[in-house]
Amino acid sequence: MRRLFLLLALSLGAALAQARNEGGREYCVAFYNLENLFDTVHDVGKNDLEFLPTGSYRWTAQKYEAKLRNMAKVLSSLGRERVEQGPAFIGVAEVENARVLTDLLAQPALRGQYESVHYEGPDKRGIDCALLFDPKQFEVETSQLVLSRPYEGDTLHPTRGFLIVTGRMAGRRVAVVVNHWPSRGAGSPVRVHAARQVRALTDSLMRADRRLRLVVMGDLNDDPMDESLQVLGACKYEEEVCGGKFYNPWWAVLEDEGRGTLLYRGKWNLFDQIVLSKGWLRKRRGLRYAGCQIFAPDYLFQHEGKYAGSPLRTHGGRTWLNGYSDHLPTVVYLKR
Repeated sequence: MRRLFLLLALSLGAALAQARNEGGREYCVAFYNLENLFDTVHDVGKNDLEFLPTGSYRWTAQKYEAKLRNMAKVLSSLGRERVEQGPAFIGVAEVENARVLTDLLAQPALRGQYESVHYEGPDKRGIDCALLFDPKQFEVETSQLVLSRPYEGDTLHPTRGFLIVTGRMAGRRVAVVVNHWPSRGAGSPVRVHAARQVRALTDSLMRADRRLRLVVMGDLNDDPMDESLQVLGACKYEEEVCGGKFYNPWWAVLEDEGRGTLLYRGKWNLFDQIVLSKGWLRKRRGLRYAGCQIFAPDYLFQHEGKYAGSPLRTHGGRTWLNGYSDHLPTVVYLKR
């Protein structure tokens, strides 16, 4: 009998220790605009002629391989100083097709960890959004690309479709919507129109499952305080989040700290946002928001010349810089 009690005590102690360890585990999710991740092959029906060996960028196999290595270096580093296993999922923008995703995930820095969700979209240049996910951390259940309705007949600035992926993460049902809203070449109403569509999608998802945890991420081509984000319902402070609204930690990062993800004419913007539904703010159970980060190691910046201090791009004009992207990645941390 004494031996039985001892075995039970040891088992209970081990279970409590495991619960404490799991209770303190952190996760992270991320977003990165890869800036023109094109291969060297023409896709019929797409305006990708600049990114061919004969195109204006002289986009050769050597340059393409260098771009893949650079992107893999960044993606494999996101969140690692705080979360050893890296992001559970990473939303990406400006990938040309499934082929470039296969080539990217075959890079040594990423090989064997991530899989991808991607649908070929209607963008005229051929650039799409995708989701990279670690199946050990995020189990994908469903996915779909919802095509955007054009704004009052505007065919020049279409939104690239809304990629919706649902799955399970740390025992919770999670849905992520990956976006790439129209550029600043279009007026604000075009992005407001995109925001209304995303809000309708997230409202529908929440009606179907009130316990669903929602993440909306992407290159929104607007700052956190702009009209489109207010239409989406993304709030600066946690206590403002109610109903179908979202918490947007990047508002304080840009407005109060002056930090952003892309530099234009000497001014920082923060277009690359990850916003969270109310469920991520609950303190009692499950995963909770635990912080955010603009990933900004020294190697992602130019250090000399006219654009010193800016993110180091793949090209400056038509000159190949062997850089990374004109955007910096963003990371959100979650703690159980």
